[in-house]
Amino acid sequence: MVRQKASAGTPATVALTAAGIPFAAHPYEHDPAAPSFGLEAAEALGVEPERVFKTLLVETDLGLVVGVVPVTGMLDLKALAAAVGAKRATMADPAVAERRTGYVVGGISPIGQKTRHTTVVDETAQLLDTVFVSGGRRGFDVELSPGDLLAATGGAFAAIAK
Repeated sequence: MVRQKASAGTPATVALTAAGIPFAAHPYEHDPAAPSFGLEAAEALGVEPERVFKTLLVETDLGLVVGVVPVTGMLDLKALAAAVGAKRATMADPAVAERRTGYVVGGISPIGQKTRHTTVVDETAQLLDTVFVSGGRRGFDVELSPGDLLAATGGAFAAIAK
């Protein structure tokens, strides 16, 4: 992977560049009719879907939390709540997610969010050399190591996918 310039950057690429975290930018042609943004990204980029992770904003009794899970699975809300010490967790309203992250649904990156949130990445990411997450807009992913993803988000690994 090569360190990218943030010339035409999103908040995610600007944050990665500012932190000195290496990443690879992967733009692709987004189809608005695609039923799954993550599976669309995997297919368009020609990578295994298990390497592409989706970013979900969740409301807990402790506040908003970001869950990052493979697009091939689903977020386990109980597991995410337990991972952050909360009693309950529900999916955040899409309008709240957009307002708090600064990104549009389908392009929410776990990196460079407007408001920094507690972030939990599914532990399966550790099995991979690199993972793909949204780069901050639909049709744009960034590839980076799981460790660098944690560094960029201040996150932690936990079993949160089912």
